[in-house]
Amino acid sequence: MTFEADSVSEKCDQRLVDRENPLELMPEEEIFKRYRFRPATILSIVNLLRQSLERDTLRSCALTPLLQVLATLRFLATGGFYSLVADTFDSLSPSTVCRAVKDVCHGLCQVSRQFIRMPARNAADEVKKQFYSIAGFPNVLGCVDGTYIKIQAPSENEPDYLNRKGYHSLNVQMISDGKFRILNCVAKWPGSVHDSRIFRDSHISIAFENGQYPGLLLGDSGYPCKPHLMTPYPVPSNDAEARFNNAHAKTRVVIEQTFGILKKRFACLHSGLGTTPEKACDITLACAVLHNIGIDRNDILYIDDGVYVNQGDVNLNVRDQWDGKDSLEIIILID
Repeated sequence: MTFEADSVSEKCDQRLVDRENPLELMPEEEIFKRYRFRPATILSIVNLLRQSLERDTLRSCALTPLLQVLATLRFLATGGFYSLVADTFDSLSPSTVCRAVKDVCHGLCQVSRQFIRMPARNAADEVKKQFYSIAGFPNVLGCVDGTYIKIQAPSENEPDYLNRKGYHSLNVQMISDGKFRILNCVAKWPGSVHDSRIFRDSHISIAFENGQYPGLLLGDSGYPCKPHLMTPYPVPSNDAEARFNNAHAKTRVVIEQTFGILKKRFACLHSGLGTTPEKACDITLACAVLHNIGIDRNDILYIDDGVYVNQGDVNLNVRDQWDGKDSLEIIILID
């Protein structure tokens, strides 16, 4: 009888797990290492999504919004199996982690327009100053490029997701400003689709063509050169064109650095997602939202020295109307 009583007591102890605030159990740096955000930022994410994550039920002890967010951040930070993520918590199963990731990512997608948007008015002028301070390229509102997000081979339309590097992926288009903030994210295209096709069919391309944004985008040679989209000379024929390409490359590298920061913070985007393409799109957009939240709250992941540099203030008289020809003439005149 004593042995049976002890067994029952042990089982009860296993169920009575504190789900209130696991953040109290670890120091701040350990929390940042595990979840890629510090406690204050994690709590702000919980408050942002609380309404959509709370469960009104009397059947059992519902999973708290905090624990749902922590499980999701752990999955995004490691890219591990749901079972491995569940092992880091005392009271979660793999299926529970899967539901938490789905719900949290869906909630972040719902609020994505609050955090991912093109700059307007004074904010646009500030972005132009950021880019001008890098290499003297004027009137730049953003740098555009695509990046592959590896996924498992889908059961439908499998060849469409096979990219030019030989693995299955999404091709995700992003635009960033000079401080690595994501201004636009298009996560819906298979890996076989070319960058130029994604940009041509995007709403942001139409908006620039209609003059909605008074500025330029910088893209690599895979994009067509347009009045609102500057690309490098394929083969520079003189020193002026070489200087243009040099300024273009120094400025456009910001988008590559943004991809590096994003995938360093959220390893699931680097190692690959073992989900359907639809879920992978939601996870990718959710990571972009979290990336911007971290920048807004100065909760920054440093990759190496020199990535985050204060460029200082630049006195730049920003004109209302520029086109590619104006910027080309300015760059050519740089000594």
